[in-house]
Amino acid sequence: MLRHFLLLLFGVMVCSTAVIMMNASHTHPIVLAAMRLLLASIVMAPIAWREYRRHEAVFTREHLRRTLLPSVIFALHMITWAYGARMTIVAQASLLVNFAPAAIPFFLHWLVGERINRWEIIGTGIALTGVLTLGIRDALAGGGSVWGNIVCFVSMLLFACYLALGRRNRDFPSIWLYMVPVYLKAGLICAVVALPWWHTYAVHDRHEWLMMIGLALLPTIIGHTVLNASMRHLRGQIVSLCNVGQFIFAGIMAWLLFHQLPPGSFYLASALVVIGVSIVVFKAPTAPPRMR
Repeated sequence: MLRHFLLLLFGVMVCSTAVIMMNASHTHPIVLAAMRLLLASIVMAPIAWREYRRHEAVFTREHLRRTLLPSVIFALHMITWAYGARMTIVAQASLLVNFAPAAIPFFLHWLVGERINRWEIIGTGIALTGVLTLGIRDALAGGGSVWGNIVCFVSMLLFACYLALGRRNRDFPSIWLYMVPVYLKAGLICAVVALPWWHTYAVHDRHEWLMMIGLALLPTIIGHTVLNASMRHLRGQIVSLCNVGQFIFAGIMAWLLFHQLPPGSFYLASALVVIGVSIVVFKAPTAPPRMR
């Protein structure tokens, strides 16, 4: 059991590197989102092809059609996340985006019809209090992070909607046959939106290529794969709650690399968010079976 927890913490830490690399890169945010998704799709394509050959008899065009809406939502999430990550301090951006578990029950109610219980409403209310604490502090201090908070919050809502759509599409024969088409379509959407800025990409800059490859391999492929693997050995609530802890790893790395130190109010706000999310994930109804 200990090794499964250690693997989970490793996955959370790897996922937390995304916000660091997005801040370290100078690429336009939409180009960055497109490159990250397209490179990840290329790397994962052989796995998707193998799964397609295994499930060819039951995987239909209808499955592919149903990946379009999640692709659009995920593309919008990646674009807003790339912008928001640079508009406020790293730890705060990571905390806001990973607030998603508290919002998911409401999207599941809207999209799937799952009931929301009293504890989920209470937990979300506590977590929102933490988010509002950050927003009020930034508004009063005039530090310029208010819009960054708003963009990250919108990105979180988009991510929660994307995850809820994944629950609705849990009947896919393999998670790879869902995830890879979504990544590819989302990457192509970002690529089209990024057309006015593609010429700004530093093609000959090794640093930028390292950031792009790092974003595709570390958080997008390795981190998410480890989190999915952890779901097989640990309770889903534990994985969801630990994943919120990305802001801790991100904050430590930002302090070491960028000399960023969150204000005192951040610690109160983060405690409220973690408490609120904890209530939501532990009081939520038992989740249905996941895609393999």
